[in-house]
Amino acid sequence: MTIEVYYGISSPWAYLGMPRLRAIAAEEGVALALKPIRIIEANGGIPLRTRPIARQAYHVVELKRWRAYLGMTLNVAPKYYPCRTIEPAARMVIAAQRAGMDDVALSWAIQRALWAEERDIADDETLAALAREALGATAGDLRHLADAPECVAAWDANLADAERMGIFGTPTYVVDGELFWGQDRLDCVRRRIRGLRFGEPAAC
Repeated sequence: MTIEVYYGISSPWAYLGMPRLRAIAAEEGVALALKPIRIIEANGGIPLRTRPIARQAYHVVELKRWRAYLGMTLNVAPKYYPCRTIEPAARMVIAAQRAGMDDVALSWAIQRALWAEERDIADDETLAALAREALGATAGDLRHLADAPECVAAWDANLADAERMGIFGTPTYVVDGELFWGQDRLDCVRRRIRGLRFGEPAAC
């Protein structure tokens, strides 16, 4: 069984959800298939800075609430957010997948760098350093591998798949074709997995 994870590499909600997502995958014995994507404007996705001021302000309120509830480090106004670009970072995760490396560990390092460490994940040298820190000395080459046509094609295919499935926001977790939008639905993800495996009733 697999949890497909459609997410923005710079999404604070994907960052907040990642530790629990990894714990669920480990405890339930399921795989994670990371599918980094950009904002899904075709299905109604709206960049944060173009939303009404009231929505932007409430976004900060919710980040503070979840930061406190989860006991996680999160700067609600990080130095390098919004990112100049998320493509190189996202495609580097894809490059790690294709190389058989630990893409989940790399993704977490990138997410943590943005939201907790005040590092610029749009900077090539920073990305290469993060790859080495997360995966070892030779992983710095992933930044260059991320520009390969296959990685670009996979990045585009992830977005096309998300659009086709009706995903409109990130993170969205997919279990057996069922969509769960938002890190606050991770308990529902766990229940769905157990329902499929053991026939337990779904409570969400």
